[in-house]
Amino acid sequence: MSEQGRRRPSKPYRRPRKDPVRILAFEALRAVDERDAYANLVLPPLLRKAREQEGFDARDAALATELVYGTLRRQGTYDAIVAACVDRPLREVDPPVLDVLALGAHQLLGTRIPTHAAVSASVELARVVLGDGRAKFVNAVLRRVAQRDLEGWLAEVAPPYDEDPEDHLAVVHAHPRWIVSALWDALGGGRAGIEDLLEADNERPEVTLVARPGRATRAELLDVLGEGAGEPGRWSPYAVRLAEGGEPGALDAVREGRAGVQDEGSQLVAMALADAPLDGPDARWLDGCAGPGGKAALLGALAARRGAALLAAEKQPHRARLVQRALAGNPGPYEVVTADGTRPPWRPGSFDRVLVDVPCSGLGALRRRPEARWRRRPEDLDGFAPLQRSLLAEALKSARVGGVVGYATCSPHLAETRAVVDDVLKGHGGAQDVTAEWIDARPLMPGVPALGDGPDVQLWPHLHGTDAMYLALLRRTA
Repeated sequence: MSEQGRRRPSKPYRRPRKDPVRILAFEALRAVDERDAYANLVLPPLLRKAREQEGFDARDAALATELVYGTLRRQGTYDAIVAACVDRPLREVDPPVLDVLALGAHQLLGTRIPTHAAVSASVELARVVLGDGRAKFVNAVLRRVAQRDLEGWLAEVAPPYDEDPEDHLAVVHAHPRWIVSALWDALGGGRAGIEDLLEADNERPEVTLVARPGRATRAELLDVLGEGAGEPGRWSPYAVRLAEGGEPGALDAVREGRAGVQDEGSQLVAMALADAPLDGPDARWLDGCAGPGGKAALLGALAARRGAALLAAEKQPHRARLVQRALAGNPGPYEVVTADGTRPPWRPGSFDRVLVDVPCSGLGALRRRPEARWRRRPEDLDGFAPLQRSLLAEALKSARVGGVVGYATCSPHLAETRAVVDDVLKGHGGAQDVTAEWIDARPLMPGVPALGDGPDVQLWPHLHGTDAMYLALLRRTA
């Protein structure tokens, strides 16, 4: 028999099956990688478009969301595992292929999807978005990944804790080593605390609403949500925590601006500034870095209850428009201006209360923006430092003598928190002609435990269930 006669007949070509859930997840990851986009901005419009297609339901949306956020959170861990399963450095593997491999690794190691389904679905995705040739590579790599569970892989790819604790934690908990080191320095303590914090960063955060005083109440929100769909916040009297899968945009109070989505830590910061003891008039408040408007809306509502007026300033015009939208309908007087807080147009000493929630690395919100941990670099902090000092210095100048200033940042990094405040109080950053003293912020967060030694406050995801917000309160003395 001829060679041709002995050759096995080839299988007929089969078109790859298009899985809308996994294709959507892949598109979101590509946008994050190619355009430096944020998943929380990219994913909602993709989900809205998908819901217009017949057969794409709430379960599909939930799975797509889990695939995107779970893959981004554990990217560093999955990269280490995939690297052990390929025969070349990861930098030589095309980024779209790495995204498919990471999605597959998450399904295999981070979900309850059966092994055969995770591999076959990932290979089908690769056939659709990469082609048959690279799909074979994906198949081979994921079959190697599937040979162990996550615990088994971590035992292989993570260095022992005793030899290199920071690198061990970085691989096991999927954070860059420099962030592990920075968080550990800020938190202090031993291994248990830092592991709890890193693990909290990898959990899906709750959606928290704020009922803006004078416009809505927590009881009203809970009543509209119905039994089991929400519960009171832990610390803020205005907070409502949504049950998993809750849709805040479906609530009339949110659409009308009477309530909003706001982390409870952010609410506590605004409330503490509003409640800080003050001698003399309490008529003019300033939010000097107001975008996108969550704290400004709460401050405006709190100010209105006392007959005070709020000025909300934001440098970026598009963010100033978001502030205007957040404050629309505020029951008291307010004004929104597009202005640079480092070169303010208002006269010094104009305000009784001032908040500056300064631009920062965002290391306190890694639960919500998991891709930020892989995007940030240590040198980024050098760029933020002069701006943070200048904003705080100008905030102190903007307050009257006896007035209160709140310095807030969504980062626990010591270089962005206590170091900034200490430097400005020493006269650096342009505050040479201003003096101020600390106010103990801890009594202004009643009922909140584990607030440290003071006088400033650092909130933590694993201790308080909030973003890692920092607050220093200062009173201008001269």
